[in-house]
Amino acid sequence: MRMVDIITKKRDGKEISDQEIQFFVDGYVKGDIPDYQVSAFLMAIVFKGMNTKEISTLTKLMMHSGDIINLDSIKGIKADKHSTGGVGDKTSLVLGPMVAACGLKIAKMSGRGLGHTGGTLDKMESIPHLKIEIDEKDFIKQVNEVGLAIVGQSGHLVPADKKLYALRDVTGTVESIPLIASSVMSKKLASGSDTILLDVKFGSGAFMKDLNSARELAKTMVAIGKSLNRDTRAILTDMEQPLGLAIGNSLEVQEAVLTLKNKGPSDLVNLCLEAGAIMLVQGKVVSTLDEGRKKLQEVLENGQAFLKLKEMVVAQGGDVTYLDDLSKFPTAKNIIALKSKKAGYISKIEALTIGECAMRLGAGRKTYADKIDMAAGIVLKKKVGDRVEVGEVLCVLETNGDEYIHILEDVLKAFIIVDKKVSLPPIVHEYIK
Repeated sequence: MRMVDIITKKRDGKEISDQEIQFFVDGYVKGDIPDYQVSAFLMAIVFKGMNTKEISTLTKLMMHSGDIINLDSIKGIKADKHSTGGVGDKTSLVLGPMVAACGLKIAKMSGRGLGHTGGTLDKMESIPHLKIEIDEKDFIKQVNEVGLAIVGQSGHLVPADKKLYALRDVTGTVESIPLIASSVMSKKLASGSDTILLDVKFGSGAFMKDLNSARELAKTMVAIGKSLNRDTRAILTDMEQPLGLAIGNSLEVQEAVLTLKNKGPSDLVNLCLEAGAIMLVQGKVVSTLDEGRKKLQEVLENGQAFLKLKEMVVAQGGDVTYLDDLSKFPTAKNIIALKSKKAGYISKIEALTIGECAMRLGAGRKTYADKIDMAAGIVLKKKVGDRVEVGEVLCVLETNGDEYIHILEDVLKAFIIVDKKVSLPPIVHEYIK
């Protein structure tokens, strides 16, 4: 078997056999197939696509290219959730404790942020001393005892994806639904949970820019999960504006804490109630979505969800006093209120622009080597649908850097203000199962 023949076959739009996909995955992980051939193969997939059988086989082989986490020693059903990333997306820090407080085990492995999307691990590390690198034995012990663990991915999990992802990033082959779906699902399936909920975002601040492409990606990933006997479901959620009010690492942790104390922004709360209800149905904790929403609302109101976050932080060595007293989080040197120059109704807040500006303020990284300023970010004071007057504060920028004048101008352009009142779009557009 030769890699050039597989490339040519896919270039001509033909189906690749299971044996040919195995030859490709094994050869690339071992270093027998060079980057230039893999690049050509990836580009052929971008142009010619893959059918469901090919995608499922690729996912399964990538999943088995390294360690598989065995969670059988955790009692009960283990749930996991994955977001395709967005601006202000601190959902895991709110949803995990809410669902765990209802009795479902959450065993979650998360990633770091790159570019305009923040990573859950980076946000968690704004809590002093909190450990995100935990060995498998302690991970399982924590999920059994606390019901919740959010940790970094194992270094030996899905090495095929690590190599392919790095190559896709520099060869213009990121935008391919088969490649995105196999990348996400190989990691989720190797992580060992029984149920998976996918939060597929669309809009200016998301990877998928429109509802149709988000739907296609979601359906592809759900089909992969089902083909490998996992209860996999998806929701399509709006990322035309940032989620919640806070964008930036410690700022988002503080907003997550307030949300768990039942003082959160409505869009974040609604997303967590909808997603959490599905997870509770998947985990057989409740039989209907309505029952799930009520149970989740109860743990917000009675403080159990917030206590669950504190339990997880203590178990992972974090300083829990920061959660009880948010004023302990460091504040940025420069705090600038951005005021509106126009009166009207906010019709859109360009999430991508806001995310990129937060990154430029220090809240994100352009390369994995960049150091994050945990205090930097943007806090919105207005959302889509709100009325604003001239001189009213649209948002507050926080940074320890001194060169922010151009960033202020770009943030102002992200707020689209019109004369007529606009209706607020739903946060969850579709549920796919």
